[in-house]
Amino acid sequence: MLYERSSKLFDEAYKYIPGGVNSPVRAFKSVGGTPLFMKKAQGAYLIDADDRQYIDYINSWGPAILGHTHPEVLEAIKKQAENGFSYGTPTELETEIAKFIVENVPNIDQIRMVSSGTEACMSAIRLARGFTKREKFIKFEGCYHGHSDSFLIKAGSGLVTFGNPDSAGVTKGTAKDTLVAEYNNIEQVEDILKNNIGEIAAIIIEPVVGNMGCVLPENNFLHKLRTLCDEYGALLIFDEVMTGFRLAFGGAQELYNVKADIVTYGKIIGGGLPVGAFAARNEIMDCLAPKGAVYQAGTLSGNPLAMRAGFETLKLIKKDHNFYQKLAKTTETLDFEIGKILNEKSIQHRINRKGSMMSIFFHISSVSNFGQAKNANHALFNNFFHQLLEKGIYLPPSGYESWFISNSINENEIDKTLEAVRKFEFLN
Repeated sequence: MLYERSSKLFDEAYKYIPGGVNSPVRAFKSVGGTPLFMKKAQGAYLIDADDRQYIDYINSWGPAILGHTHPEVLEAIKKQAENGFSYGTPTELETEIAKFIVENVPNIDQIRMVSSGTEACMSAIRLARGFTKREKFIKFEGCYHGHSDSFLIKAGSGLVTFGNPDSAGVTKGTAKDTLVAEYNNIEQVEDILKNNIGEIAAIIIEPVVGNMGCVLPENNFLHKLRTLCDEYGALLIFDEVMTGFRLAFGGAQELYNVKADIVTYGKIIGGGLPVGAFAARNEIMDCLAPKGAVYQAGTLSGNPLAMRAGFETLKLIKKDHNFYQKLAKTTETLDFEIGKILNEKSIQHRINRKGSMMSIFFHISSVSNFGQAKNANHALFNNFFHQLLEKGIYLPPSGYESWFISNSINENEIDKTLEAVRKFEFLN
């Protein structure tokens, strides 16, 4: 049995943890089979409880952009730990990382640290509502902004209908203030704004989506959203929990040259430890407590271990002037070579890629929104996932998730990955 120890650990975890996992996608429910339990990560590799080694294309769902357990980040965490794990007071380190980010990211004057991407996005919506004195906001079908109630909403039956709860426990009262549009459909967005004049506080978007697979904005979609927000007095919120410091140091704002009013961060900003953040210009951030009337707080916000890990990671990225070019080139090579192999096997597919994010969709020619992502052949992806897993390649266990490429993926890892794809047996 390939995953004997993991199977036993999952059975034991199932007794004490809901579904056996602390985050649903880890349960392999989408792809089937038993989730693997990892015991170590180093560089480009994961090692499971059965001592099997895998080339990692999840990288902790994005944070490990340098690869796992980078020696300089590890040393920085060790040194910080010797001075204490958490103080519950302000620290100089919090100001240092905040200043570093503000000076190197466009369109922000202040940043508030929190403990997760969910917390960052939840706080960004509250801040937008407090600033605009409006209650409704627009999100996009297939975009994920964390598990806060107001985000777990699916599209209603028409453009101007209220959204419907997409999770048990989310009330219809909460859902009525969340309006849902199709990603890349600017006409729908404009219709919603026209039918809710003076009521929309913000539009929140993953500028490059990672939660329906990797899906890119098309036809100047982000620029058009900026124009509509200006026209209707709504704030534009970029959820850069995935894209921030990954696609460029200044994230999607820098990459697409679009100014967001509020930006949320997570993943890379914590260097592998739990951190989120949200940032904006002074006029907006001044609304936050203790200075303003919009309340937000957190026991472990600005935790010194997390701040040290994140700061060290960001400094390492910033000092390597070829960092993003190398990551993009690695991802481009994977895209081209995997696509070439799949073409040779006569497997219809679409690979979406931006920077160091990518996804493969089977039996579909294009994917630019959630509806198209759903129409891909996910059963074939599940087969692809398991065959590559057996050969030591760890992909996201869902066709609706982006791959995240790390700086530790080199020619050796690429060659091993391509060899596994060549051995993929496609059965009609």
